[in-house]
Amino acid sequence: MSALCRYSALLLVCGSVPAGVCVAQVLASTAAASFEALDTNKNGLVDKSEYLSSALFAKLDSNHNYKITADELEAVLGPQRDGAPSADDRIRQVDLNENGEISDEELRRAAEARFQQLDRNTDGNLDLAELKSGFGVPYVRP
Repeated sequence: MSALCRYSALLLVCGSVPAGVCVAQVLASTAAASFEALDTNKNGLVDKSEYLSSALFAKLDSNHNYKITADELEAVLGPQRDGAPSADDRIRQVDLNENGEISDEELRRAAEARFQQLDRNTDGNLDLAELKSGFGVPYVRP
């Protein structure tokens, strides 16, 4: 999985978790590391296309049944940390139809909303300061 997908997945779906999908990989611990991974064209900005990866859902949906479950999300996040929302809690924030799973459409809506929350100057790009402002802040459904 590309670094873009790893960081997008967790920043978008999970809001506050700058982690990687592959357990063996080192998890980003700073907004700067996440920003560097997301800024694939290295222009100093993260545009919406860099933030909203078309491959994101497919990579999170490990069993390819077109649904992301809490188990699949937990496989990405690892065990719940003290004080952190559970995978089920994170699913509930994105799950509009309340079926306990995330569809591609729900993920895209959450990603779009998260991008808009972070893009404080509404220029269609995220700079490092904007990403830092939301780093560690859980996604809250508008």
